[in-house]
Amino acid sequence: MDPAIDAQAIANAWFTAFADAMSSKDTTSVVDLLTDEAFWRDMLALTWDYHTYEGRDRVKKFLTDQLPKFSLSTFKLREDLVELQTPFEDLAWIQGYFTFDTTVGHASGIFRLVPLANGSWKGHTVYTNLEDLRGFPEKIRPSSHPEEIYGESAEAKQERLEEEPSVIIVGGGQSGLDAAVRLRALDVNALIIERNECIGDNWRNRYAALRLHDPVWYDHMPYLPFPPHWPIHMPALKLADWLESYAHVFKLKVWTSTRVVIVEPGTKGKKWSVKVVRGDGRERFFEVNHVVFALGISSDTVRMPNIPCREEFTGQVLHSSKHKNAIDHLGKKVVVVGACTSAHDICSDYADHGVDVTMIQRGSTYVMSTRNGMPILLGPLYSENGPPTDFAYRINLSFPNAIIKLLHQRATKVIAEADKDILDGLHRVGFKLNMGEDGSGAFQLALKKLGGYYFDDGASQKIIDGKIKLKADGHIARFTPTGLLFEDGSTLEADVVVFATGYGDAREAYLQLLPAGLHNAVQPIWGINEEGEPNSASREIGGHGPDADKVAGLWSLMGNLAMCRFFSKHVALQIKAYEEGIFGVRY
Repeated sequence: MDPAIDAQAIANAWFTAFADAMSSKDTTSVVDLLTDEAFWRDMLALTWDYHTYEGRDRVKKFLTDQLPKFSLSTFKLREDLVELQTPFEDLAWIQGYFTFDTTVGHASGIFRLVPLANGSWKGHTVYTNLEDLRGFPEKIRPSSHPEEIYGESAEAKQERLEEEPSVIIVGGGQSGLDAAVRLRALDVNALIIERNECIGDNWRNRYAALRLHDPVWYDHMPYLPFPPHWPIHMPALKLADWLESYAHVFKLKVWTSTRVVIVEPGTKGKKWSVKVVRGDGRERFFEVNHVVFALGISSDTVRMPNIPCREEFTGQVLHSSKHKNAIDHLGKKVVVVGACTSAHDICSDYADHGVDVTMIQRGSTYVMSTRNGMPILLGPLYSENGPPTDFAYRINLSFPNAIIKLLHQRATKVIAEADKDILDGLHRVGFKLNMGEDGSGAFQLALKKLGGYYFDDGASQKIIDGKIKLKADGHIARFTPTGLLFEDGSTLEADVVVFATGYGDAREAYLQLLPAGLHNAVQPIWGINEEGEPNSASREIGGHGPDADKVAGLWSLMGNLAMCRFFSKHVALQIKAYEEGIFGVRY
């Protein structure tokens, strides 16, 4: 690729034709600007949903169906953001960012142009995203309420409800807080119901060694980024304190030590009736049109293998969700069943405290180092001098997941070469490795099952050095009075067995709060559909199922901090559009 190519001129010419064709609803002309294998990813802007269309025929059908429903105008290309990019020697595109208006909102878009054999450039990916609703801008700093009582304790302010909420948010972790602050910015009154005593306890109550493996620039929360001095990889306890402060800073309405008992069809003119029970046993019912389930990535049901003869074992057995500190087991022999993130974190903590710890690996694991892997995967988008986090995440999402998978297959090979010493060392000691689904590293594993990988920040070397012992050559047959017996006849002595074996399906936590008659209407929560889009995360939990209308107004928001930051706005925009009567028809 000639580096002297005039990317600005090429982008301008293409975008002018694209804007004219879109404004005039000329589907044929739009499609003529795309390659045969083009992708179009839309988030609410043109479909009121999340869709990825692959190939000119599917793109043309979508545009033919949807363009007549919208009046599109005010297309503007951000010329300062046009860039020729060459992520690999044999791969190049011109990337451009633009804005436009629709009938009901303000939107943004990103395109990538690729060169053809005849010297022309055509669109290979187009991304359109709803940013705001017309007439309902976000109010980041709402004016003070005249009835606000200064000097009142934070707890009293949270308890006092000046008006009934329009939305109940079940859960006060990062997803619940993000949803609440986004709705607040749109003048939608929301109440968070949190079962723990304090906001942040969902992180405080986990094992002490837990910390985030994503860099801090990836994890900022809406409207209030982490301070510049914040650690790159955030300890869980530090995040817990931040979440608690965040709720206070934005004066979010939170009821802690409160449980949602049931969410059932409403009887007083609203869609849903929500029964909650306070810590002191008081009951309260709320009638609302919207409930946001912000329950976290996994259900309360832990996943533990059913190993025979557990009652014979004289030691302690616990799931990783109940593990707190390595110092609880000083002088003990500890076995940790599992070989992904939690297992590595817990084993590393034990090793640091001199505890005799053995990891039992049952299946292979994808491993990459945070030192080498994160800069390759996240590159300059999420770094000390990177662009604003919201813009960076839009760049990420503008790639359809099918394209991201291909890019990650290449990146995974590069990372493996950079991590060669660690991976070779793990091979030598018998640790079973893989390269992720279809060689795509952690990408598909995270999207589909949120497990099966470890982002190494030191535990791998401890396995290589023998500080963390490893047994990866047999399946557990049963417990013995003093440990474990394996199918190959070998044994392992243990005083404590920790199962770092994950959690149940996220959907189970939703079903526990809904009447049985609605269970079949709830679609899968985590994972991706045939288009590569989220199943129910960040949308109504009925999805496109046949009984979606039965659970209309019930929303899911879940994921890591980055996902919750971005999609919380999309959930809030949809709820606001419903409340204002401007929501269109999902396509």
